[in-house]
Amino acid sequence: MSAWILVVDDDPANLTMANRILSDEGFRVSCVKSGALAVKFLNHNRPDLILLDIHMPEMDGFSTLAAIRENPDAADIPVAFLTADDDKAAMDKGRQAGAVDVFKKPFVPEELLPHLRHMMDED
Repeated sequence: MSAWILVVDDDPANLTMANRILSDEGFRVSCVKSGALAVKFLNHNRPDLILLDIHMPEMDGFSTLAAIRENPDAADIPVAFLTADDDKAAMDKGRQAGAVDVFKKPFVPEELLPHLRHMMDED
């Protein structure tokens, strides 16, 4: 069975692009457009990996990650942040918050896909 990735991003264009790229590579993909929806989704689903945008209205990626870590059924799911920030401090903050990696948006499939496969092979 193919690995399942949850993509969380408030931008519909980013969700569409991620869904297309990941699906074309054989991943099972679910997309939600907010941190709150991701938390609800994880109450009933267990993907293998979460790609989480840092900058979202109402509930940013850091708050969403904290809520995910409070859910005993989802706490150990690897989370990688997505960010348009070109700021090393933001990337460091993401890793310090518990993300397994931080990817710059728009992501380059040739760079992202090998990292995703590697992260899921370690589980």
